[in-house]
Amino acid sequence: MTPREQTEALEREMLSPFACQSSQSKGRAVPLEPCPVRTCFQRDIDRIVHSKAFRRLKHKTQVFLEPEGDHYRTRMTHTIEVSRIARTIARGLRLNEDLAEAAAYGHDLGHTPFGHAGERVLDEIMPGGFAHNQQSLRVVDRLEKEGEGLNLCYEVRRGILCHTGPDQAETLEGQLLRLADKIAYINHDIDDAIRGKIIYPMDIPISISQTLGFTHSERINTLTVDIIAASVGKPVIAQSPACRDAMNELRSFMFEYVYRNPVAKGEEGKAQDMLRRLFEAYVKDPDKLPPEYQAIRIEEGVERAVCDYIAGMTDIYAVERFQELFIPKSWSVK
Repeated sequence: MTPREQTEALEREMLSPFACQSSQSKGRAVPLEPCPVRTCFQRDIDRIVHSKAFRRLKHKTQVFLEPEGDHYRTRMTHTIEVSRIARTIARGLRLNEDLAEAAAYGHDLGHTPFGHAGERVLDEIMPGGFAHNQQSLRVVDRLEKEGEGLNLCYEVRRGILCHTGPDQAETLEGQLLRLADKIAYINHDIDDAIRGKIIYPMDIPISISQTLGFTHSERINTLTVDIIAASVGKPVIAQSPACRDAMNELRSFMFEYVYRNPVAKGEEGKAQDMLRRLFEAYVKDPDKLPPEYQAIRIEEGVERAVCDYIAGMTDIYAVERFQELFIPKSWSVK
């Protein structure tokens, strides 16, 4: 037996009957010769981690635009935290950890520069709208590897697409990602907001803290363990009513005091205006798009190509392109 076949045999022996066996994957759009060492889901982890879109996450905003300090989250650190929570839940339920990790690593690949502020502005100006989960799927299916895509397994693709929005992934590993994402972003955004003096620990309603815990680690542990306890032995991913209600209340608190806080959102309007102007400029003069987007322009239209280009930008790169198009180059008189 190859190492991969040994792993697949262990999955059949060790995983829950509700888990997705890697040997039972629905496969890829373009079939590949199986790897002798890695299962199909392990292979997808590597494909995502080695992608350009994944590397760009380190320079994309999570919540705070241009934060001062090295300890604020970026889209990259958010993704890593989601993957760890997802694997912990999967392990506790004897689900396929590799599938959960692969979907977690890919779930935000399509996120815009400047966080949800960038997503909102692209949704406004892009014909047909824009959603980062749909764009994440487009990244792995169409945009990566110079237009070839990453050719991921069906189950990983569904986990990426369904981590938000109305659809639900067929696998429990894909379903748990939705909660792992929320647990990660609510709690690390609290941590960043406290670091930025937007809120203080005592601002969190006492009823929430009494249920979930008073510290960052206590809240994550409570919510993670609760999902495992509420879901074990069942074909669903669930929460206890107490933890579900407390997490929803905490999320509402964050929207009121952080996500919509003008202090936290500071330069958000300027960032959105910059993306609008970039979109208009490239639609007006699409010859300025990089060569890899010209094929998309021909096949799917100018707006689609421009949207793909801007959505893939890091914060820094978007600012550089704006300066290139709209700011006169410096000059001096000798």
